[in-house]
Amino acid sequence: MPSVEDRKIRQVWTAPVQDAAAESVSILLSTLNYQPSTNLRRFSQRSSLVTLSEINITPLLDLAFVLLIIFVITTPLLEQSINIKLPTGGSPDRRIDPHDRRTVEITQQGLYFFDKRRMSLDQIETQLVNDLKANPNIVVYIRADEMGRNKDTYAVVERCQKNGIRSFGLKTEPPKR
Repeated sequence: MPSVEDRKIRQVWTAPVQDAAAESVSILLSTLNYQPSTNLRRFSQRSSLVTLSEINITPLLDLAFVLLIIFVITTPLLEQSINIKLPTGGSPDRRIDPHDRRTVEITQQGLYFFDKRRMSLDQIETQLVNDLKANPNIVVYIRADEMGRNKDTYAVVERCQKNGIRSFGLKTEPPKR
């Protein structure tokens, strides 16, 4: 198998011979009044020796930007499932593992939702107790509508404390700057 250097040397020596042969053929054809087709391509050995040393990253960047746009659009939709107007105030949350987080949402009408599923307060309490047995690090987020009744929020807090859940927080909207 010839090395890359041998191929380059052969290419340098054979290129003038190939060009001379192509020129003599074109002279012969012109004397015969031959008109070649414009769609014909010239295939030579030189094109097979050239290696592609650049990668076209344009399609990769296009894909990256499309994925970025998709994630930017869908992330806020995943966060807010139930239309609740939270009160303002408070400070930003510290980072908590998503597997340790449970969310109880309370609408203005007093309906309870546990991790985006409608449940009664007793069902939520049972689910939280089962989750606490499986994972003692759970944190309960309580998202209550600002126009809702406080007694609904207090009922969830009381059930958490009664069952030994000490890590819970009331979610609010960050203050406007």
